[in-house]
Amino acid sequence: MKKKKKVNAAILIIGNEILSGRTQDKNIAFLSNWLNLNCGITVSEVRIIPDVEKTIIQNIRFLSKEFNYVFTTGGIGPTHDDITAKSIAKAFKVKYGFHNEAYKILETYYGKEKFNDGRKKMAKMPKIAKLIYNPSSAAPGFITKNVLSLPGVPSILNSMIENCKKYLVKGLKVHSKTVNLFTVESNIAKQLEKIQKKYFKFVDIGSYPFFRLGKIGVSVVSRSTSKSKLMLVNKDLMKAIKSKKIKILNI
Repeated sequence: MKKKKKVNAAILIIGNEILSGRTQDKNIAFLSNWLNLNCGITVSEVRIIPDVEKTIIQNIRFLSKEFNYVFTTGGIGPTHDDITAKSIAKAFKVKYGFHNEAYKILETYYGKEKFNDGRKKMAKMPKIAKLIYNPSSAAPGFITKNVLSLPGVPSILNSMIENCKKYLVKGLKVHSKTVNLFTVESNIAKQLEKIQKKYFKFVDIGSYPFFRLGKIGVSVVSRSTSKSKLMLVNKDLMKAIKSKKIKILNI
């Protein structure tokens, strides 16, 4: 597919187990990194919501209008609280039921005798959906308009992610440059503000304090789709660091 200059996405994590703290989410970091490196798509918003139909519908309707793509994780399994597929169908006001291709895939995988009602439920989704094939456990994800629905189990999601590529319009990859400094944020704040104002159209600059290996410092991270602009920012940053006599940490 053709590349657009800027393509963005939102991630919608669906699951009471995430909100309760019982399960720690690992999908946000993986999806954000994969989308940028492989597709040039920037994740601009992340939401975590419960398994509540009304809440899912509201969020799908809003996010699908605001972003190029929405990635949902969780809620497409065989149990009673897996309501993502049905909620997405309602959000877009499309028919919900057995997807013929998904049904055949699952029936073949489990065999007719072991293809129980719970497993059949995983073949129910918006009728207009296209499948995202699953090499790990057969149960497919699906794409409805610009919403890609994936399982919540990280290992299964990871195995399926390459099968999302054919549905995505690629954007420009965001490059980054990190400089670790032996200082505090307040000592470099004015210089960073000045540099950010100079390059605000092309580069985003962030500062992040840290304490590692007994060292207090600040990581200055510059991000841009332009490598040349990053080099200019880094050049100005080095001048500011030198003028302030700040030590650079190699960590």
